[in-house]
This record gives sequence, C-alpha cells and structure tokens, in this order.
Amino acid sequence: MSRTALLVLADGRFPAGGHAHSGGAEEAVRAGRITGAASLEEFCRGRLHTAGLVAASIAAAAAVGVDAVALDAAADARTPSPALRVAARKLGRQLTRAARATWPSGELDDLARRFPKGAHQPVVLGIAARAAGLGAVEAAYCAAYESVSGPASATVRLLSLDPFDATGVLARLAPAVDLVVDRAVEAGRRVVGGGVDELPAASAPLLEVGAEVHAAWAVRLFAS
Repeated sequence: MSRTALLVLADGRFPAGGHAHSGGAEEAVRAGRITGAASLEEFCRGRLHTAGLVAASIAAAAAVGVDAVALDAAADARTPSPALRVAARKLGRQLTRAARATWPSGELDDLARRFPKGAHQPVVLGIAARAAGLGAVEAAYCAAYESVSGPASATVRLLSLDPFDATGVLARLAPAVDLVVDRAVEAGRRVVGGGVDELPAASAPLLEVGAEVHAAWAVRLFAS
C-alpha cells in the first residue's frame, strides 16, 4: 500500500470534480442552517454519520472487490433524491476519467464501459483505490473525509468563513471520521458474504429535500 497514492486520491486538487459540489452546504447556507463555524460543524457531523457513512461503506465494499453493478444499485436505493443521484453519477464519471489517467486499470476500463454515464461516485472511489494499490480502509477514509471537507471548503466561499475556522471544524471532526471509517469498513467487508443488504442505509431527509430545492434554483454557485 502506498501512502502517497492515498494522499493523491484524497487531495482536493485531484481532478475529480468535487470542487464544483458543496455537499448540500449552499442550500443550507441560504436556508440559514449554516451561519458560521459552529453550525458548519453540526451540519458536517450530521452529514458524516449519514451520507458519509453510506458512501464510505460502499467505497470500502468496492475496494474489496464487490460487484460494481450491485453496489451501484445499492447506492441508488440509498439516494432518494433524483438530483443527488445525478450529481453522484456526474462525480463518478469525472472520477473515472481522472483515475484511469492516473492509475490505468482493467477494472476502471470495464467500469467505464458498463457505466458510460457514470457509476455512483463511492463505487468508483473504491475501484480507484484498488487500482492505486489501496484497500478498504483507505477508500473509506477518502469517502468519509470528503463528506465533510466538501461542505467546509464550500462554506469558506459561501460565507467568507475564515479558512482557519473551517479547518478547525475538520480537525475537531477527526475522531468522528475515524469512528465512521471503522463502521464502514466492517460493513463493507460483511457485504462479501452477506450481500449489499449489509450496507448501512443511514437517512438524512433534510439533505435530500435540500438537494431538490437547490436543483431548482436559477442561479447557484455549486452544482449540488
């Protein structure tokens, strides 16, 4: 396992398209649910234990070789919002392109053929991790961290929040990220013997509703 490969995959500058998505933060800012560092931390903590846990579990399962089609269907079932499903597939398509260029792999080539419009991003993330020589733990860390770092970065732009404060939020969430990763890896490995029903289905209805509201805006800074 290459720690450098993990840093490359988790780097916000990796050209996977995440910079264009706020993880629901843009709608939450306009609705008044995020107003500063304290409310950003609450938002991110909730997102981590719901959408973040699900994404990390799917990424972990993909990293250990669970069938991508089954995982993609499971991701669909756990994403009620059509807007979020569209966003997840767009991100998955972009990540597939970036990963194929960075770590050429027959698995990634096959994924691109099977999902020409993009598989769900966590599915791609797990397979990209495999291509990079990483495992379930590393894939889960990438997904869990991304679930909170995206909204934190977006809020710096949306509220002109001090970047030091946003980074402090991420640092305080580190123990929770570790906990979510442990749960996600355990669930991902159970899928090998028990099928995709072993994946968590943690719900965040306000994120889903907010995504539909956000998708209807005529003007927005972020795609989702």
